[in-house]
Amino acid sequence: MNEPMSDDVWNTLAARRHVALRRLQAPGPDDAALARIMEAAGQAPDHGCLLPWRFVLIPSERRDDLGVVFEEALVQRDPTADDEARASAREKAGYAPCLLVAILVDAPGTAIPVEEKLISLGCALQNVLLAAQALGFASGLASGGALELPAMRRLLALEAHERAVCFVGIGTGESRKTPRVRPQPGQFFKSL
Repeated sequence: MNEPMSDDVWNTLAARRHVALRRLQAPGPDDAALARIMEAAGQAPDHGCLLPWRFVLIPSERRDDLGVVFEEALVQRDPTADDEARASAREKAGYAPCLLVAILVDAPGTAIPVEEKLISLGCALQNVLLAAQALGFASGLASGGALELPAMRRLLALEAHERAVCFVGIGTGESRKTPRVRPQPGQFFKSL
């Protein structure tokens, strides 16, 4: 018989909240905490043991490079963007003391469908968020059109069969929003 889930796990699940990346402040996880968070990601289910995902850390010394990509994304959406808007787009690269990019790896030649690979990545992401919470950090996810740009692919050194899915920010912060009402099992769970 399996051991029952501890109250710590239940409390971590209940306490986890999305915090916008712009609201995440230092300190973020140190190397040891980030290693623990990545160990948690590695516990995700992985049909076929393909490791259909990976994470890329954007360190502080590379945030300006990311800012250039964000500016490029803005200009593609709005070629008339003024200097202030461009500067604002570049500044987004500085959000969150720890910034990761989640990458889907859809290597060819496998019988495992891409949907299962995405589910594995989703589980790895949830493990990252919960591990960060358990270590006392706040976290959030962000996406956007910049993830699809050729400049982003170059920055992240993506291969043809890889796709940037979202940013993961980890740091210190508190959500300013009232926690949303969570769905109850009766809303999403039925028996045949």
